[in-house]
Formats: sequence, C-alpha cells, structure tokens
Amino acid sequence: MKQVMLWLRTLCAFVALLLCSLNIHAAPAVSGKTLNVLLTTPESALDPAVASDIATLSINENIFEPMLRYDYLARPVRLKPNTLKAMPEISDGGKTYTLHLQAGIHFTPDPAFKGKVRELTADDYVYSIRRLYDPALKSPWLFMFEGKLLGDEKLRNLQAAPGWKFDSNAAIPGLQALDRYTLRIRLNAPDNNFLFILATTATSAVAREVIASYGNQAGNHPVGTGPFMLGEWQRSFRLVLNANLAYRKVVFDGEAGKDAVSQQIAAELKGRTIPLVSRVTIAIVEEQQARVLGFLNREFDTLEQVPPPLADMVMKDGKLKPDLQQQGVQLSLFSPLQTYYVWMNMEDPVIGGYSQEKIALRRAIAMSYNRREDISLMEKGLAIPAQSPLPPNVLGYDASFNSPVPYDPALANALLDRFSYQRGADGYRRLPDGQPLQLVMHSQANTTGRLRDEVWRKTMDAIGIRISFKTDKHSEILRASRLGQVQMTEANWVADFPDGENFYQLLYGANVGRANYARFNLPAFNQLYEKSLTMTDTPERRALYRQMALLMHAYNPWIPRVHPLSADIRQPWVLHYQRHPVDFTNWRYLDIAPDAKQNAKR
Repeated sequence: MKQVMLWLRTLCAFVALLLCSLNIHAAPAVSGKTLNVLLTTPESALDPAVASDIATLSINENIFEPMLRYDYLARPVRLKPNTLKAMPEISDGGKTYTLHLQAGIHFTPDPAFKGKVRELTADDYVYSIRRLYDPALKSPWLFMFEGKLLGDEKLRNLQAAPGWKFDSNAAIPGLQALDRYTLRIRLNAPDNNFLFILATTATSAVAREVIASYGNQAGNHPVGTGPFMLGEWQRSFRLVLNANLAYRKVVFDGEAGKDAVSQQIAAELKGRTIPLVSRVTIAIVEEQQARVLGFLNREFDTLEQVPPPLADMVMKDGKLKPDLQQQGVQLSLFSPLQTYYVWMNMEDPVIGGYSQEKIALRRAIAMSYNRREDISLMEKGLAIPAQSPLPPNVLGYDASFNSPVPYDPALANALLDRFSYQRGADGYRRLPDGQPLQLVMHSQANTTGRLRDEVWRKTMDAIGIRISFKTDKHSEILRASRLGQVQMTEANWVADFPDGENFYQLLYGANVGRANYARFNLPAFNQLYEKSLTMTDTPERRALYRQMALLMHAYNPWIPRVHPLSADIRQPWVLHYQRHPVDFTNWRYLDIAPDAKQNAKR
C-alpha cells in the first residue's frame, strides 16, 4: 500500500511539474457541473473566418480567442485584454497598433500538431487576419480590414489580373509579427472602431497547421485557445463543449455596473478562475414549443428570448406566472443590439434592379407590411418597430428618425397600377411586360417559418402578388444567399460591435457576396458609408447615417421589421447570469448552485 501511495505521489508531482513547465493551468472546472443550453438554429462550419450566423458564433467565441474581449459586467461596454498583456499601444495619430501577447498560451491538442504542444504566437494572428482575404473563403468579415491595412492591395486582385493567386504568406507592412509575442498593425487611416474589431470572434487565432491539415474541412475540426473545446458533435442536433484543462489561469477581475445585480455578481465572481463548469451541452432546438417545454421540463438551464408567440406559456401581464415564481425561476428583459429585416436580391431579374418599375415593386411590398400588427400578433408585444437598420443603444442610433415608407396597402396597390403591374383574371398581378409575377421567399423549415410564411402570404395577397415559399435549413439559406440564389427572405443581424458601422456595412456595395446578401450596390450610398468610416459618433456622422437610411428606403433593398425585446428565463440554480450587449454567450461565467435539483423532473 505504501508503495502505491508513493507511486501516486510521484505521478502527481510529475504531472504538476509538466504542467508548470508548459505554463498550463488545470482549470478548476473539474467539479462535474454541466450547463445545459440551447441554440435556435443549426450551426455551420466552426471556422472564425466564415461563420456569421448567431448559433455558430455562439459556439466559436468559447473555442477561439481574439486579442481583446468585453468586460462581462461593465456598462457601458468596456474592452479589456484577452490574450494580450495589456491594451494595445496606439501611435501615429491612431494608425499604428502595437500588441504584446501573453507567453504560454496554448492551442488545444490536435493531430495536426504531431504530438507537440503548440504555443500561440503573434504570427498566428497575422495568419488568421490575412486568411480573411482568401477569396475562396468569401469571408463575410473582410470588410473589417479590406482597404484599411497598409499595403493590403497585395492580398486583393484589384486589377482582376488573369492568373492572380492568393498567397496566404504574402507579407504586407500593415500586418507584421515583430517577434514571437509582438504584433504590429498599421492602418491607412485612423479607424475609431478598430479596437472593437480586435474583439470580434472573426479575428480569433487559428493555427496554420490545422488549416493546412484539414483544408476546406477545417470548420469541422475547431482548434482554438479558448476556455472550452469541442467534445461531441452531432450535427444540427447536439454539441458538447468540455472545459479546456490546458486553459491558462484566468481570474475574474471585471468591473461591475451601477446596478445592484451586476455588483452582486462581481462580488461572487471576484478571484474565481474561469470557466466554472466542466462542460456545456448545447441542443439545437428549432421548434419554438420544444424550447419552452424543454425549459419547463428542466432540460435546459436557460432560455434566452422566449419565443414571443408562446410567451403566455411562461408569462402573464409582463411577469412570470406565479407557479414559476414559486419554483424560483428568474425572468429578465433584455434589449439586444439586433434588427430583424427582410432583404430582396437587387440582382434578381424579377425583384431586383434600379429602374423605376423595379423600385416601385419593392416599395409596394414594403408598404404592404404592417409592423405594428406583426409586433402585436407574432411578437406578442416583445419588440419595437424598426425605422432604420440601427437598433437602440448602438452608436449612431437616431431616436427621432422615422421611416418615410408607411404601411399603406391602398397606396401600394395604386403604385403597382401606376407602373403597369396589372391584375389578371385570377386577381394576381403580372409584370409590366405581361409575364406572370411570381415571388419566391426562402423560409426556415420549422413552425416559426411556417407562421411567418402565412404572414407574408396574407401581406402579398393584399396587393395582388403571388408568392410561394421555399423552406430549408438556416445554414442552407445562408449558403444560397451568399451565392445570390435567394430572391428574398427574412433575416436578422446582431451587432458584432456596438457601432452603426456594423449594420450599415450590410448594405455596402463592396460586401456583395459576403454580408451584403441583398447585393445592394448604390454609388451614392457607398460614398456616404466610406466617408462615415473616418468619423466618430458625432452629429455630422449621424447626418450621414440619416442620408444612408433614406437611400435604403428610397430603393428598398431592405424592409426593416422590428428590434426585439428578449424575455430571458433561467432556472433557480443558475448563478452569475447576465446578458451582454455584444457577446453572444456568458457560459464561461455561469455556475450551477451546489444544491441544484438540476434536470430533476417535476
């Protein structure tokens, strides 16, 4: 027995010595605690360079790491170093950023590293940012760097030269690793949002060896330096993230907001090492009723954004139902930086184009949409009408701006008559050349999608336009949208950083084929957008944003729908819960009460 104990002590000492030599700290998340959450749409490729849907971003931000991140509790939002030693040194009038990485940060193990421990270096960030320029990826995040980095024309085929090939090793003066842990970024002009950009998941580090090893399947093999790593993956159904035991020691030191709740959370988290749970199980639950029933059956620890059509299952008169209150369930209302909208493909032969008759068609569709009825019937009051792309609390938002496109079906019908969209014997309109007018809207293959289909069928019937619906998975709609193969669909955008630029880039011509799914490319709009990039949140920039909003309404590539109000509920055993305006998840900060009756059926 003594020999066994001696052997165990020797083994423990060896492991401790090994971890110390690698500067690896075993996270305290070995308690066996599991956080059970859900996402409402299927994930796509777990690759920071290409993922743009909320589900995948939610997963990625727990696996991969940008250089900066947001303080969990600070309001207004505040950035802090993540993989950096300190905040970036900014010089040259705001055009040069010098960034010093922490030593001893490691990627999670992967066969691509051939058994070696792989340390994060400055070159990994150089490679990862440069990779966004790869035309084969069609990264929706390229707008954050394109034309901004000094010398980045070397990474772009600006002259459409035949035979040009993207070089992932091409060195440019705007992006350099000065040494193993020092990165320098040089811009052509100051960018007031650049620190926000350095906190986006898209700028997270990936390892060159992993990308080389897996090629276009790299999104199926996520390897990062974050607090969690992928454990199990049943596609579009269930994922498990395990705590990264090789994660560096991160002790919570965040600032609290002025409210009592965040101050209490800060006090409880002070000095604790992140993450706090051993694993996060993620269920993909597209059906709204299944989400609510799953929460009520204690299958999920949180339910963010109770589906508005089903709000009466948990709420009454804006409050939790008494029986849920008695169980200790908590409710909080949250206003995300989010806009729901319909976009129409400006390159589509039926609905697209910039001629007067095409503008009239899109304008009539916009005027036939009743936001207030939609909010009342479908959103159950948990939303406000969207007047422009910008939601409240985003820098540049103008509360006094009102959409110049009213809900007016009579005027919409008159407009269609005026531009020769005449009704046939069946009551449905035809194109000005006499051909049938048939619209196709993509929608999600779930209950929500079917409900939305009926809203739009009723809306189009009111103005005599025949519409059909093509249902598909969310990820497939996104893929088809990037290829220009979707005529129109509903979408939503959540801020990657809290500035209006992040929303108006969705309509910027250079982003066609990436985040600009509407493929809107209007020179006047592009010029205003480019001018706004050089400005801070001033009255002058807000005036530019107003002009941009008016141009959007004039040509109607979008119909801004609503800004949601999220009713979030959580089980009584969930500790330290608070939504962040920009980060998609708070999983690393959450804990499970030791006396929780987690998953116990009622």
